[in-house]
Amino acid sequence: MVDLGLEAVALPDGRTLELEVVRHPGGAAAAAVDAAGRVCLLRQYRHAGGGWLWELPAGKLDPGEDPLLTAQRELQEEAGLRAACWTPLGSILTTPGFCDERIHLYLARELEAVPATPGEHELLEVHWVELAKALEWARGNRIEDAKTLVALFRAAALLSGPREDER
Repeated sequence: MVDLGLEAVALPDGRTLELEVVRHPGGAAAAAVDAAGRVCLLRQYRHAGGGWLWELPAGKLDPGEDPLLTAQRELQEEAGLRAACWTPLGSILTTPGFCDERIHLYLARELEAVPATPGEHELLEVHWVELAKALEWARGNRIEDAKTLVALFRAAALLSGPREDER
């Protein structure tokens, strides 16, 4: 559930404005990468997004739920996967101009297949794509979903090892 409202806001320069703000509980997403270097991508129908999109398994936080638990739940429900190793990839603000939604990103590894239980409102297909190919899709605009783009690039950076300035 989201909440749309008008809020009186005092800006740092002293002005006061009335702004439309969407309050969102936030979410979590999992970049699940297997031992062969493939990432689990969902081809999911999104009406608001104009049709079929490539995305990572992700979902909305339940009230009081830890973001890691959300990522774990969504990975199992949507992709039929459980991971033994979880690494945080930070978080993103999806549309900070009018919404407070924050999505927490994770790299999931050491994967095991379990039964998937997608929700009745979800229409999706599970695909395995080489991580390098998924990054090509991201650079070529085949992947448009922001959380997926950020998580793929962060996961690839982490998996490629430390940067020169971190050695």
